Amino acid sequence: MRRRQCGKVLFALLVLGILSGCATQRSDGLSASRADVVLAGLSQVGTPYVYGGTTPGEGLDCSGLTYYAHHVAGVQIPRVSIEQLRAATPVPGHHPRPGDMVFFRTGPDQHHVGLMVDNDRFVHASTSRREVRLDRLATPYWQARYLGAGTYLK
Repeated sequence: MRRRQCGKVLFALLVLGILSGCATQRSDGLSASRADVVLAGLSQVGTPYVYGGTTPGEGLDCSGLTYYAHHVAGVQIPRVSIEQLRAATPVPGHHPRPGDMVFFRTGPDQHHVGLMVDNDRFVHASTSRREVRLDRLATPYWQARYLGAGTYLK
């Protein structure tokens, strides 16, 4: 296993240990379904980006990742990012929580989506890096394209 992949796996395991639990409401305020969505998203870090991809571990696009993560948590959502944006319950303000989806306009008719994993970072299938990875919401690139956050979780 490459050194970078080892680091990602260790990070995911650390987050897994922090977020795992069987209670419906955890002491850190995360519901079990939010924790499940976050863990499912993080489990795909390093998976190749594939346009239209829906196969965990083999190839995902951005909305395929969010669809998969919600499916693991038992939450049904639309498959494509624009429909995910339209159907999600808007999250007020600029403070999405872990498990919330963050939406971006990356081109005239192009939308992108990721999953918040904490108060700063989100996991997404990156077209530029060609893999599922973590990024910071506060970076200038993402802030300039940010449309807002939405959720399917309580």
